[in-house]
Amino acid sequence: MTRLLPALFLLIAGLARADEGMWTFNDFPSNLVNARYGFSPSQEWLTKVQLSAARIAGGCSASFVSPTGLVMTNHHCVRDCAQQLSTAQNDYIVKGFYAASAPQERQCPAMEVNKLLRITDVTNVLTKATQGKEGAAFRDAQRAEIARLEKECATAPDIRCDVVNLYQGGMYNLYQYQRFQDVRLVFAPEEAIAFFGGDPDNFEFPRYDYDVAFVRVYQDGKPAKVDPWLRWSAKGAQPGELTFVAGHPGGTSRLLTVAQLLYQRDYALPERLFQLAQLRGLLDEFQQRGPEFTRISNSLKFSVDNSYKALVGRREALVDRDFFSKKVAEEQKLRDWVKADPERQKRYGQAWDHIARATDTLRAMRIRLRLLEQGAGAGSDLFVYARLLARSADELSKPNEQRLKEFADARKPEVEQQLLSPAPVYPKLEEALVTFYLTKLREQLGPDAPVVKRVLGTQSPQALARKVVSGSRLASPQVRRQLYQGGPEAIRASKDPMLELVRTLDGEARAVRERFEEEVESVIDQNGELIARARFEAYGTSTYPDATFTLRLSFGQVKGYSEEGKTVEPITRLAGLYERATGEDPFRLPPSWLRAKPRVDLQTPFDFASSNDIIGGNSGSPIFNKDAEIVGVVFDGNRRSLGGDFGFDEASNRTVSVHSEGILEGLRKVYNARRLLEELGRGGGG
Repeated sequence: MTRLLPALFLLIAGLARADEGMWTFNDFPSNLVNARYGFSPSQEWLTKVQLSAARIAGGCSASFVSPTGLVMTNHHCVRDCAQQLSTAQNDYIVKGFYAASAPQERQCPAMEVNKLLRITDVTNVLTKATQGKEGAAFRDAQRAEIARLEKECATAPDIRCDVVNLYQGGMYNLYQYQRFQDVRLVFAPEEAIAFFGGDPDNFEFPRYDYDVAFVRVYQDGKPAKVDPWLRWSAKGAQPGELTFVAGHPGGTSRLLTVAQLLYQRDYALPERLFQLAQLRGLLDEFQQRGPEFTRISNSLKFSVDNSYKALVGRREALVDRDFFSKKVAEEQKLRDWVKADPERQKRYGQAWDHIARATDTLRAMRIRLRLLEQGAGAGSDLFVYARLLARSADELSKPNEQRLKEFADARKPEVEQQLLSPAPVYPKLEEALVTFYLTKLREQLGPDAPVVKRVLGTQSPQALARKVVSGSRLASPQVRRQLYQGGPEAIRASKDPMLELVRTLDGEARAVRERFEEEVESVIDQNGELIARARFEAYGTSTYPDATFTLRLSFGQVKGYSEEGKTVEPITRLAGLYERATGEDPFRLPPSWLRAKPRVDLQTPFDFASSNDIIGGNSGSPIFNKDAEIVGVVFDGNRRSLGGDFGFDEASNRTVSVHSEGILEGLRKVYNARRLLEELGRGGGG
């Protein structure tokens, strides 16, 4: 792994180098871009790009590509929607979907699209609210102030506001979004072409995927009017061309302390990988039961497989000795600077030790925290609905500033959309997931643990799972709505077995969460602020914060790389797709692409690599040129990018995108999607 992670990672002490950086829009280094590429993005350009970018609340990025609410993203970002709209007789994952007319566009049961309107610095407000406080007092004061700020900002149901922690607590920004909860599917290709090559090709390059999809946002039952929006490039991505990516990277860990990295390396990542491997085995067995079992579990299987491969890459980065020694040296350099001055030592010197002790506390409680709170239910939809209902009965009766953060007034539309979604629930899959969860609960806490005894009694995990799933009525959106609108009394009076299961767990779940927030999270937040101030004092603010699933802008160029002495060219072509096809999964082309082979131009660019700095969450981001014209859509990174959670290497980290010309060639000659082409301004032959 050493050869995959050479010594080009971010140095805390220096400016971000080369094409590195996931920059915020209110602190973008236009001068750095100008020095490297001779183009300096203006404030007008940045504002246009910001307002043209979009976020899919479930964990992806997107962009507005027409004035009538058309949104471009990845197929794998609309996969859940396509599956939820499918039936055994009409599987859109297998067949694909295209709305040739407006009435054919179908509403996604549980999708929300966000558009970032403005960013406000609220650092001083948060710092003043928590000044002089520690532990529970710090947490409570911070929670109350965040709830107040978000409620004050969210002036209408279609406005979403989030206070975002940047630089590990060194800065807080308030992000205000316009939210669209009426999102309709317009186009999604067959999965066989969107994920061509499957897991073997995942996080690899060269690549031949048509991982693109289109949805539309609606307001008051009509397509939303959008301005600005991104237009299509005339030629698409060209080798060496300057490219930008505007998207929502989910999270990076480039500013964590060594103690936090050790926890990730030795506990969090190995245990998460072990759980994913077991869940993947369960799903493999589940899918062997028949085609319908495969259909209803495919989205979850895709997510598990993708997460497993990504986390393997992250852990490999942390076990690379050269890389980890550099992280240790970076931290020691800053600590030595602090120690060199008695006043600095007094202000900042103990922060690293406090965080180290907090991670020791986390290590001791991690299993209970994961099983009872953060990973409870193992992905069961019924369990999620039951917990939302049970906790809403308790939380919504409290003052806004005292609630769990997910039940604050500003988050109410989000909770209601999730709780009242008409997405189908699959009882057989639910039973398998709840069985898995209860088995892990007994296995890891032990059969004599009081909470395990209360939950299982004399029943086996499988027997109890079958009972609570078959007996629950929470699969019905109408039932959930009645309970929610009935308020605390109706929810508490319900004897639904899934609600009963959640209630049995909830006392200990809340207790372990309370301890985590008081003894771990608040300590890390408070001392992270101190380290961030020391870093600012030592090095300035000329670097970027870790990713937080908020809008960021990266720059780079269409660029290949060297691997094992071989040059990897930056652009693949349609001819390579057909040459790579074998007729067997995962290299099997769908019939539509086989029929279209005589019509398509085999020299059309299909996928391409660029040196933009991205991470998970950037999927679906637009990649565009200096004229803010789309040249593709981001869908992946290469294998060498998997360590990007902890650092960036311009020599080999690559973003992988579908080329804009490849997208058009498919729409025109494979799918005959005239309506889409005309809306994109690329109707006819050009």
